[in-house]
Amino acid sequence: MLTLPKNHFKLLLFILLSVSLTACKSAKKTTSKTPKTTKTDVKAVSPVALSLIKEAKTYEGVKYKYGGTTRRGMDCSGLLHTVFQTEGIALPRTTSAIAQQGEWIDIKDVKPGDLVFFATRKNSRNINHVGLVTGIRQGYIEFIHSSTSQGVITSSLAERYWYFAYVQARRLL
Repeated sequence: MLTLPKNHFKLLLFILLSVSLTACKSAKKTTSKTPKTTKTDVKAVSPVALSLIKEAKTYEGVKYKYGGTTRRGMDCSGLLHTVFQTEGIALPRTTSAIAQQGEWIDIKDVKPGDLVFFATRKNSRNINHVGLVTGIRQGYIEFIHSSTSQGVITSSLAERYWYFAYVQARRLL
């Protein structure tokens, strides 16, 4: 029996899953009355979600500061707390408390304005990081968050680090 180190097993599993998902296309051609798009239909996104995303993007480049909620520095939950506050939406101050809000949604149903949660500590599945979904393309979810190394940035769930750290998505709007 072949034994692999844990990190090699995850990589092999990821590669096999990726190959199986891309190899499962049907050979049958179909036509659709509506054109296929790769971007989220902006009309389907609520005005409140669009406003939250626009506000969050104004914080891009702000440095990370644990417990921070201002342009002088902020952490991930501070970013969301501050952004949601601009729309009059009271959001708890900690990531773990935010993770209890709204309704759980499947990652396939995520849309801009939803929240994505991560476990970034080694050997832990406890949620300790959150981001706001800013855009969706087929198989590509972008979210804005405050990272300890780069401050407020936009990242993708397709990035290996975030893909493996992902825990859940929730809808508050």
